[in-house]
Amino acid sequence: MSPNQTYILFNAASVAVAYFMLALSLWLAPVDLSTKGYWGMGVLLLTGALVNLVKYRMDDRLAAELTAKIEKARNEKLLSEYVGKE
Repeated sequence: MSPNQTYILFNAASVAVAYFMLALSLWLAPVDLSTKGYWGMGVLLLTGALVNLVKYRMDDRLAAELTAKIEKARNEKLLSEYVGKE
């Protein structure tokens, strides 16, 4: 197993344990069911928002890297054409 896969597995296990502990604390909380449902919905919506934030930040970073690579290749081509004309 690669180090990256180990890291992903560790993080997935951590998230699963955190959700389990949160569900257990919600189950045992001395509040009515509607409050538990409200807290649970809040946790799920926050999780979705965080996943989207991470995804869009990664997409943004990858787009910036691709743009930089294209610009570098374009500049190298222009320089090689300029040097080749002499």
